[in-house]
Amino acid sequence: MGKYQIKRTSNGQFRWTLKATNGETLITSETYVSKQGCLDGVASSKVCVADKNFDKKTSTSGQPYFNQLANNYQVLGTSEMYSSTSARDNGIDSVKRNAPTATIEDLT
Repeated sequence: MGKYQIKRTSNGQFRWTLKATNGETLITSETYVSKQGCLDGVASSKVCVADKNFDKKTSTSGQPYFNQLANNYQVLGTSEMYSSTSARDNGIDSVKRNAPTATIEDLT
């Protein structure tokens, strides 16, 4: 089972990271001013797992990655850079599998 880790950033804000069962980072959120905002972002990430919630991208250096989008199309989280489009697509599938049942680990 995956898990969301909530941490404080260096400037005192909050950020969550979704980790796969094997501990690999799947996506990292934007920063939130409040802890409640961060928890609301986790709740949104857990339910926004339809195909329309994933925006496949390519970096300026040609590496594939993706953003997970809320239903209002705001970015919830951004993946790491992948070596191929198939690896990126596997990352999306992993978010779809892990996010809905992931536990929350508060590291603040």
